[in-house]
Formats: sequence, C-alpha cells, structure tokens
Amino acid sequence: MNEIFTSIDLFFQSVNHIVSNILMFDIFFGTIEGTKMPFVVGILIMAGVYLTLKMGFVNLRMFRHSFAIVRGKYKTKEDRGIISPFQSLSTALSATVGIGNIAAVSIAISIGGAGASFWMIMAGFLGMTLKFTEVTLSLKYREFLPDGTIMGGGMEYLSRGLADKGMEKIGKIMAMIFAFFMVLGALGAGNTFQISQALPIVQGQISYFNDAPWAFGLIMAFITGLVIIGGIKRIAHVAEKIVPIMVIFYLSMVFWVLATYFSSIPDAFALIFHEAFTTHAVAGGIFGAMAQGFQRAVFSNEAGLGSAGIAHSASCVKYPIRQGLVSLYEPFIDTVVVCTMTALVVILTGSYLGGTEVLDSAIAAKQGSIITSTAFGSVVSWFPTILGFAIFMFAFSTMISWAYYGERAWVYLFGSKTSILYKLIFLAFIVMATVADTGTMVDFSSTLFLALAIPNLFGLIVMSGDVRKMLTEYTKKLKSGELDRESIR
Repeated sequence: MNEIFTSIDLFFQSVNHIVSNILMFDIFFGTIEGTKMPFVVGILIMAGVYLTLKMGFVNLRMFRHSFAIVRGKYKTKEDRGIISPFQSLSTALSATVGIGNIAAVSIAISIGGAGASFWMIMAGFLGMTLKFTEVTLSLKYREFLPDGTIMGGGMEYLSRGLADKGMEKIGKIMAMIFAFFMVLGALGAGNTFQISQALPIVQGQISYFNDAPWAFGLIMAFITGLVIIGGIKRIAHVAEKIVPIMVIFYLSMVFWVLATYFSSIPDAFALIFHEAFTTHAVAGGIFGAMAQGFQRAVFSNEAGLGSAGIAHSASCVKYPIRQGLVSLYEPFIDTVVVCTMTALVVILTGSYLGGTEVLDSAIAAKQGSIITSTAFGSVVSWFPTILGFAIFMFAFSTMISWAYYGERAWVYLFGSKTSILYKLIFLAFIVMATVADTGTMVDFSSTLFLALAIPNLFGLIVMSGDVRKMLTEYTKKLKSGELDRESIR
C-alpha cells in the first residue's frame, strides 16, 4: 500500500515539475533576492487591469445593481436554467471560500511579508472584473444537454466563442487543454489540498486521526459522495445552506480577535501598506509581496481561471450579463472581506512564521492552516477547536463544488456516460490525500491553478469586446426602465 501512495506522490511531483517549468518564467525584474514572479501571475495582473479599464470599472459602478439581482428582484418569464442566481453564487462561493482563506493567506504573509495582504486585496478588486467577464461568457455560450444538465465554463466559451471569431481549431485545442487542467485541478486544489490542510488541524483535536489519517479521508469521502452523486441541484441546495452559515461563523471568531486587538488595528494596516511598497529585502521586497499576494489570492478566489463559470452557467437568468454581475460578489466576499480579515488576525497576533524574515516556501506551504490556528489560539485557548470545525466545513464545501467543476470538464472530454467514473476517482483522491506529502499537494494544486489561466485569459481578452457590448446594451435597458418593466413582481 505504501508503494502505491509513494507512486502517486511521485506522479504529483512529476506533473508539478513539468508544468512549473512552463509557468515560472521570470518577468519584470526577474529574480529579486531569490523571489520569482511567475509569468502567469504577471499576465493575470495585466489582464485584470486591462479588463477593469475596458469595462469602465464595472466592479464599482454596478455593485449595487448586482446586489438587487442576488436578492431576486430581476426575475423574468424568459429566464432559463436549473438553479437560482443566489444558488449559483453560493455554489461558486463554496468553491472559493475555503481553506484558501485560512491557509493561503498565512502562506502569503509568511513568505511575502505583511505587504502581501495589500496585493491580495488588489487582486480581489481586479478579480471582480475577471470573474464578471468569464461568467458572462459562460452564460452566453452555455449548452443545454439532452440529459437535463448544462455545460458551461471555459470549455464552452473557448471552443464556441473562439469559433465565432474565426479561430475554431485554436478554440478546440484550448478548450481541451483547459478541460484537462480543470480535471487535474479539481483533484489537486479542489480536493487533495483541502484535505492536506484540514487534516493537521483535525488531528490536533482528535488524536485518533494521528494514527489513522486514512479514517478521516474515508469520512470525508463518504459525506462528499452523498452530495456529489446528486449533481448540481443537490450541491447548490447544500451550498446555499452552509456557505452563509460558515462565513458568518468564521467572521464571528475574527471579530472577537479584532476586538481584542482593536487599538492595534491602525498599526496593522500601516504595516500592510508600508511592506506592500517597501524595497528592502524582506521576501523579495515589493515584487516578492506582490507575487505572493496575487498568487495566493488567485488560489483563493479563482478569478481569471474560468472555473466559477461552470457553476454560474446553470443559473436561471435571461441575460448573460446579469449573472456576470452577480459573480462580482465572489472575489469581493472571498478576498476583499474574508482574506483581509484573516490577514489582520495573523498580523495582529504576530503568528506568521516569517515575521520580518524570509520564510522558506516549503515550510510555509505545510504550515498554512496551523499558522492561522495558532493565531486564533493565542487569543482564546479553545478557538482552535472551533476553527477545526470551520476548516472541516470549508474543506467540505470547496470539495463538493470542485467535484462538479471537474465532472463537467470530464464530461466535456469523455462524455456524460463516464461521469460516475470521475466521481469515484475524486472520492478515492480524498483518501489518498491523507497519506501523501502535503508540500507536494500544495505545489501541485497551485501549479495547476495557474495553468488554467493561460488558455482562459487568452479567450477573455479576445472576446472582451463582445462582453463590453453586452454590458453597454444592458445598462441602457436598465437606465430606460425596461428591465424593471419586464421583471416578475
């Protein structure tokens, strides 16, 4: 059995090494004090800035209207889909609000310093526009399959959307590459990373799992299987129930810590802003903090990766733009709110491992969730126990959504008749993650996340003009009152 798990671990390392060599081109100033700026992180930043400007800061000016849609104000008789806009948002949020908000934030700060928090917030702001663009395209090019399910996301708008632009062959190739990385990303970031980060915290509260980590994997596989076998409707139903509860639950603990350190909050923000732009050699200075902030933010909110469009494509709406506007809340809630709150807890308590020194990335990767747990435990001794439950829920919610993402990509590649095989593989990986090396899992999942961005960003840029045109037409109808008149009261 150990030989099998060793082989699996070597497989992860091999895939990670190959893809990393493709993605880790040094940009801007190359290697600064040993810190690399990944090529993909660079193009994510540039794409976010470009689309935010092109869409006229849609992430700010349409934020209020987006909330009205989430509340269910703009329903029409011509809406098509199988779940509500709020259920789609909850499903997508359950995939993003997870271990990344707990572990990835601590990893970013430990490696890149407190300044990485600032760049995470900036990544969340730019990510709102990236998410809006990819979700809008997902709704425009979604496909209603004969079995009653809906196919959407990067696979569809890359293949069909680029075909509309006269790039049919390129679109098909990119869609296949995207789907392949989506399947592997679901098994890595959406599955094994969640388990590998949740396991140490659970082991700290339940000693039995120290000797039998596989038992934790079996439990998680069982309850995950109960949900994902039911498809998107059951996943959406579970997500809309647990996501608001777990976010409120987690933020309640955060506010307790912030109240304890209330007088030091201004100093924490001052440190964040200072280290965001410092040029001294703490983890590579400005570019080290920027690289870590953006990279971990993308890992948390998934903006620019094309994954969330898979969940949103099942939404019951008339206008693609409408669900795109709903998706603005994903990076905002995930990164601007939840990640910022976690960062403040870690900084205020001084629990991040690196302090003012460079921390080895391998050490940080393995200790991400433990750092956050230590931060909470330094304020209230029994908080780590509650955090253990929160991490359990975060991991579970992320896995059920990513199971669906991977399943849709699998169906795109191999057909709907084989989807049950993918689900069984996904559940098996949950158990495997409890015995494989966690450092390998973190590297593997981060690498695959970044790999998704390459074909996706190409499609977003090429089709951004179509999205801007749809947005202009939609805003005209909104201002004229047409959208209010066609809504069901």
